[in-house]
Amino acid sequence: MSNRAEILKTVESDKVRFLRLQFTDILGVLKNVEVPRSQFEKALDGQIMFDGSSIEGFVRIEESDMLLVPDLDTFRVNPWPSPDGSRVARLICDVHRPDGSEFEGCPRLALKRQVTRAKELGYHMVAGPEAEFFLFQKDDEGQTLAKTADVGGYFDLTPVDQGEECRRDIVVVLESMGFEVEAAHHEVAPGQHEIDFKYSEAMECADNVSTFRFVVKKVALDHGMHATFMPKPIFAVNGSGMHVHQSLLTEAGENAFYDPQAEWQLSQVALGYIGGLLGHSKGFVAVTNPLVNSYKRLVPGYEAPTNIAWSEKNRSPLVRVPDRRGMSTRCELRVPDPSCNPYLALAVMLASGLDGVERQLDPGPPVNKNIFAMSQREKRRLKIDALPADLSESLDMLEKDAVVREALGSHICENFVLAKRKEWHDYLAHVHPWERERYLHEY
Repeated sequence: MSNRAEILKTVESDKVRFLRLQFTDILGVLKNVEVPRSQFEKALDGQIMFDGSSIEGFVRIEESDMLLVPDLDTFRVNPWPSPDGSRVARLICDVHRPDGSEFEGCPRLALKRQVTRAKELGYHMVAGPEAEFFLFQKDDEGQTLAKTADVGGYFDLTPVDQGEECRRDIVVVLESMGFEVEAAHHEVAPGQHEIDFKYSEAMECADNVSTFRFVVKKVALDHGMHATFMPKPIFAVNGSGMHVHQSLLTEAGENAFYDPQAEWQLSQVALGYIGGLLGHSKGFVAVTNPLVNSYKRLVPGYEAPTNIAWSEKNRSPLVRVPDRRGMSTRCELRVPDPSCNPYLALAVMLASGLDGVERQLDPGPPVNKNIFAMSQREKRRLKIDALPADLSESLDMLEKDAVVREALGSHICENFVLAKRKEWHDYLAHVHPWERERYLHEY
C-alpha cells in the first residue's frame, strides 16, 4: 500500500490509535518514534523530527535534529490489538536532515545507493535470507535462563521441540504482515530454529529482516521465552547464521546469472558476482558478522564457512551455488549471521558483487571437495584463503577495502569502526569465566 489517502482510510477503519515510525541505527538496532492519531498526516508527509544525537553513531549534539521520511509501501497494521480494541501501525523510514537532504548516516539510504547503482548497470538484486535464532527459557521473574526451550535437533517434532507452537505463531504473525513464509523448522542445535520467507528485492528484503527480528522477539516473549539472534550463544553446538541467497535480474525480469550454454550454466555476470563476493569477503565480514561473538561461530566443525571459495556440491565454502537453474539460478553467501544490520549487509554484498561484475573477476573453478577435511598444504595449492579470525582482524580488513568503505559511506564507516573497536577493546579488558576456570587454581 503506497497511497497516502488509502493509508489514512485504513487507519480509520482498523481503529489505529498510534503510528510507529521505525528506523535503524548504524549497528542495526531497531528504533522508533511513536505518534498519536492527531499527527498521522504530518508523519505521512515526513515532517516528524527526532533527536539524532541520542542515536549511536548518528550526529553530534550540536546538529541533532533529524527528519523521519516514511516509505509508504512499508505501512502495516500490527496484529496485536490493545485492550480497548485499537491498534498500532508502523512505517519504516529513511532519515533526512532538517533541510530535507538525505542523511549520510542512514543505513537504509546506504542500501538505496547500491540499488540505484545496480539499476544504472541494468540489474536489480533479489535476495532471500535464512535467519536462524535460539529460544531460551525465562524464570518466574522474567530473567533469561541459560537453558534452551527444548533439546531437539534438525527437523525434530513435538514433544522434543517445545518451540513448535511459538514458531507456528511467529509464522501466523509474519503472514498477517504480508510475508510469504516458505518453511519453518527446528535447526541443528537445541533451542535453535529457522523460518524461511520468500526472496524479494534488496530493499524489501532488508525491511523484512528487520521486521522478522522484531516479530520473533515479540512472539517469543508472549510465550514466556527469550529469542536471541546472538550468533553463538552456546559452546560446542552450531551457531546461528543468516545465509543470503542472491541473484541479479535484468530490467526485462530475466535471471542474469543463468546461461544454458556456459560451463555450470552460470553466466559471466554470475561468475563475476561470485568473484566479487570472494574478493571482498575479508573486507565486508565485519559488516555481515559484526559482533565479537560472531567469530565464535566461524570456526571449523560447526558447518559455518571459514574458507574463501565457492562450490556447487558442498556446503563448506563461503559461497554455494544451489543445483537449480533457470530463474532459480543464484548464489548463497553462507557467512552472514542474523546480528548484522540488514541494510548495511546487503549494501556491502551488492557492492562487492557489482564490483566483480564490472571488473569481470574470476572466482576460479568450484571447489567440490570438503574443505574442512583438507590439509593446509592442499588449501594453499588450491589458493583457498581463510576469513579473518576475529572482529579486530575483520575491522583491519574493512579499512583496507575501498569498495566496502565506499558502499558504507565515510560517515557510517567511521562510526561503525569506532563503535566496533570499542566493543573489541571492552572484550579484551573483561575477565571471562573461561579464564577463571582455566587459571584461577592452576596459577
